[in-house]
Amino acid sequence: MKDLTQGSITKLLVAMAVPIAVGMVFQTLYFLIDLYFVAKLGDVAIAGVSAAGSVPFVIMALTQVLGVGTVALVSHAAGRRDQPEANLVFNQSVLLSAICGVLTLVGGYSLSDWYMRSVAADSATAAAGATYLYWYTPGLALQFAQIAMASALRGTGIVKPTMIVQMLTVVLNAVLAPILIAGWGTHFPLGVAGAGLASTVSIACGVIFLWIYFAKLEHYVALRPAQWRPRARTLTRLLAIGLPAGGEFFMMFVILVFMYWIIRGFGPGAQAGTGVAFRVMQAIFVPVLAIAFAASPVAGQNFGAGNAARVKETFRASVALSSVVMLAATLLCQWRAEVLVGFFADDPDTVAVGVGYLTIISWNFVANGITFSCSNLFQSLGNTWPSLLSSASRLLTFVLPALWLSKQPHFALRQLWYLSVASTTLQSATSVVLLLWEFRRKLGPMSAEEISCPKARAAR
Repeated sequence: MKDLTQGSITKLLVAMAVPIAVGMVFQTLYFLIDLYFVAKLGDVAIAGVSAAGSVPFVIMALTQVLGVGTVALVSHAAGRRDQPEANLVFNQSVLLSAICGVLTLVGGYSLSDWYMRSVAADSATAAAGATYLYWYTPGLALQFAQIAMASALRGTGIVKPTMIVQMLTVVLNAVLAPILIAGWGTHFPLGVAGAGLASTVSIACGVIFLWIYFAKLEHYVALRPAQWRPRARTLTRLLAIGLPAGGEFFMMFVILVFMYWIIRGFGPGAQAGTGVAFRVMQAIFVPVLAIAFAASPVAGQNFGAGNAARVKETFRASVALSSVVMLAATLLCQWRAEVLVGFFADDPDTVAVGVGYLTIISWNFVANGITFSCSNLFQSLGNTWPSLLSSASRLLTFVLPALWLSKQPHFALRQLWYLSVASTTLQSATSVVLLLWEFRRKLGPMSAEEISCPKARAAR
């Protein structure tokens, strides 16, 4: 375990964020590698895989239930120096990961065809997306085990093993993708099926690597089959923190699916361009997500140890770092959006849609960074309901107005993107207000002087 209750908050955030970011970069490469080779198969394949790419948001929502609860409770226990409690939480999360994995397999194979027919622009796009999901579903199911182990490590302040495993699995995916998708060396291309299979094999190897690490090297939290019997109290605590966080990601899934549904009238090119731009945006968000993910265990351990001032300092530092990173990302998209999109698509219509999306949406990058920081601070405090409320507000500020716009005679994609910028900015402001209220409730008020002046914080 790494003690996060001592030392510079900013240095701790950077020290943890760097390996988290490296691991997330390699994790993002899963999608970008697949997208690169799938792009060679044409717009229908791109649109199908892009539309299917919204399904992992459902899995991400479920992994959030598991991961957020595990990080919060393990970090609280570590801050209190309660190793038995940390170990019990981890093993109960392993139990939940097995249950969620089985549910994913059942849901993936029974609902994929129906889902793709609902969101795809045409039957060919639906068929491509369903084929991809058929082969990717086992990998999605295995992600729960990977998240349980990685989250327990992050709660104790350990992030490098997860980074190394992610690097190894992405290298494996990079090797398998051209072989399975394009048939390099085998002369038997599997197309979009190969993209799903390459990711599934890579994720399976990652789970095995982490399992070996826990069996051989990890000592603070360990795999103990005797603790896999359901413990109602621990499972209730995990779900109480995790379910709202999962609901938050599910809101993102709902909004993403709604977006694909509402633009399907513009054709496969519009869906393909939006999908490519969205994947590029996911890659751009990696550094700021790493900072936010680092903030959760740092604030969590300090909350468990009763260090209120350091919890508040974690929020201030994470917002400052995130804003700098996101401002740089905004400038990049305003300057070279066509290069970012053009790397993954060469059809003029697809590129035009993707560039338009990135150029407009990038204006809410800083607001997104602040929202991510708030979300992870809610997690560290053990109350994720305010974050869910903030996300749900976009149903009113984005979904309903977008539905109205789509009925107008001169509806255009740019109107949808501008509406998204406005709704995201409102969500960010809502998150900050709710977090400051949560600080007052659990830590005492956070004054303007305390937010801006390190000396005032130290004096307090």
